[in-house]
Amino acid sequence: MGDGKQDFSIGKLSKHTGCNVETIRYYEKAGLLPAPPRTAGGHRIYGGDHARRLGFIRRSRELGFSLDEIRALLRLADGGEYDCGKVKEITLHHLQGVKDKIRDLRKLQRTLTTISNECEGGIAPSCPIIEALYSRHP
Repeated sequence: MGDGKQDFSIGKLSKHTGCNVETIRYYEKAGLLPAPPRTAGGHRIYGGDHARRLGFIRRSRELGFSLDEIRALLRLADGGEYDCGKVKEITLHHLQGVKDKIRDLRKLQRTLTTISNECEGGIAPSCPIIEALYSRHP
């Protein structure tokens, strides 16, 4: 299975990387993490390459990349020679999505601020927030 220095059971890999065991299995099923060899008893044995790749996946997820984007980045990385132009293209596309979400969140913040400022709180026969939620355009 290797020299033993970087061999991990799934539990040890989970502790080593901070990634949940079920998430590791999910990444395997999704094709992001290659299936590891198994012992004669059927236990998975992960190596240092698995831990490194899992770290790549986790950092990519922390940056909000989708599984499809991560899959594309890994395909580029697996080629040995990176096509930085393609990597940049994927990253810029993702960045535009982040900017769009920020714009939408700012709009949401303005709307929530507006409707919450119209409410005086307390007991009242009508509530501006409830009315705004029933309205098509709060």
